[in-house]
Parts: sequence; C-alpha cells; structure tokens
Amino acid sequence: MAGTGILIEIENNMVKEASLGVMTAAKGQEKYALVLGQEASSVKEKLGEYGAAHILHITAPGNLSANPDLQALAVADAVKEYQLDTLLGTASAMGKDMFARIAAILEEPLVSDCVAVNIKDRTVKKSHFSGKTFATLKINCSCLLCTLRPNSTEPEPSPTACDIIEFEARVADPGLIKIVETRKAGGARLDLTEAPIVITGGRAIKSAENYKMLEACAQKIGAAVGASRAAVDAGYAPHSMQVGQTGKTVSPKLYIACGVSGAVQHFAGMKTSKVIVAINEDKDAPIFSKCDYGIIGDIFKIIPALTEKL
Repeated sequence: MAGTGILIEIENNMVKEASLGVMTAAKGQEKYALVLGQEASSVKEKLGEYGAAHILHITAPGNLSANPDLQALAVADAVKEYQLDTLLGTASAMGKDMFARIAAILEEPLVSDCVAVNIKDRTVKKSHFSGKTFATLKINCSCLLCTLRPNSTEPEPSPTACDIIEFEARVADPGLIKIVETRKAGGARLDLTEAPIVITGGRAIKSAENYKMLEACAQKIGAAVGASRAAVDAGYAPHSMQVGQTGKTVSPKLYIACGVSGAVQHFAGMKTSKVIVAINEDKDAPIFSKCDYGIIGDIFKIIPALTEKL
C-alpha cells in the first residue's frame, strides 16, 4: 500500500495547530497520523476531523517519549511496515530533531522548512537566499521526507472515518543518548515558531523592562513576543526570542514589528508572515517598504493605546 504519514505533535493532550496544517497540506492522500507513545484515543476525533484515515499508534520497548534516537527508529520501522511513500512533519524543534535521524535510517533525502508540498508531483517549495526568492524542488526518492514551516498552510477540516492501528516497533534503544534530565520552560509563553500572531520589539524598545508593554498587548491577542537582533545584542531580550536570519524563522498570520528597522537579516526570518504591520518613528525605515500596514509614530504611545482598545 502507498500512503502519506504525518508525524503528529501533541501538547497537553491536544493536537498542535501546526500538525493540523500539515494534515491539510496532504489533502487528497490516504493519511496515516503517526502518534508516538501517547494515548491515541484522546485525539482520534480531532485527527479524523482533519482527514486522518488511520491513526498509527506507535509504541516500542523503552522510554519512547524521551529518546529521539528510539523515536526515529520506531517511526522508520512504521514507514517500512506500512509502505508509506511520504512522511511529513512540522519544522519545529521536534521535527528538526526527528526527521534528520529518520532520513539517515531510511537513506532518503530530506527537505526541511518548506512552505508548500505537492505529494503527487514529488515537489516542494522552499525559501532561498534569505527569503529573497522561492525555489520549487523536485525530489527523486522512494519516500518523500519533508517538514513544513508552521502556519504555512491554514488548517481546513476534512472529516474522515478514522480507525486506530496499534503498532509496536521492532526496535531497541541504540544507546547513543543518555537522558539525564528533562526540563520544560516555565510559564505558558507561546512558541515563537508556531504562534499565529507575533509582536516583536526592536532596538527602539530601549530596555528589557519595556518588553512588558509588548507582553501586555500579546496577552490580549494570543501572540508570542519576539525581538530583533539589535534588541538581543543590546541585552534587552534573550536569544531565544530573536527573529531573523540568525534567530528563529516565523510565519504567523499577523506580524507586528515595533521599532524594528527592517534590515534584510530580520526580514528573512518573517517574510512569509501573512500580514505585516510596522510601527516606527522613522518614516524612512526599510520596514515600511515591506509591510502591509505602516504606522509612523512612537511605539510607547501606540502600543498602550492598542492594548487599551483590545
């Protein structure tokens, strides 16, 4: 049989929105939703709503939830067992960690961080040259391995009758990694790369303390807060918040740039945002030539006013 596998990411017993977008990108295919370790019945309804014909509940001897080597071996075994000719996932931390290993195990090429995929034609669309252009690549492979940028495809329901298949992978922990401790980031801060809305502060934010102004606005609209490289270099924000060529690549539905000049390195990290709003005092800032909506003014007046209206 030939089918399309989608590696599903689950958080707090809920399927991540980015995984639902990948499900939609595989429209028209017989879809196998690959769920690792966790209880599959709790997400059956949601995955069926977005077109999964089968949920492949993958288990294996050992601690599957914490070991990427074992996870990759288990997924590769499932791909072989069910003769899947495509495996898609999200270009998230998990996707980047897993797919490189799976590609090595299956000895297949991998194309990561794509913005579109055509499974029938075996082609993918990918950003090149710091976002200046996009290339369509045709992949010669037995199994197409591809990760998609979060928010690149809007999730669309496609209700399908769905069953759960239990699969115990015939694999063993290779012992290459020893998990000493697992730490999760505190708080409920949204992941920048997966957030539907991002509000970013640039050098004009002036201090780390002033990011509280952006966080207050972000809470009103369910946004993640980012920073430009200039703000990070100035010590206003940690590197984990940096958006741009040397930071994180984001593709939200709405990107609000506050006091960001719009250098090409920053633009490379947020070019594929659906709508870009720029707020800057400098009417000649490069960001105004790249945004959908521009506001010339003081962010310390505009952001509080926006938060109050929201």
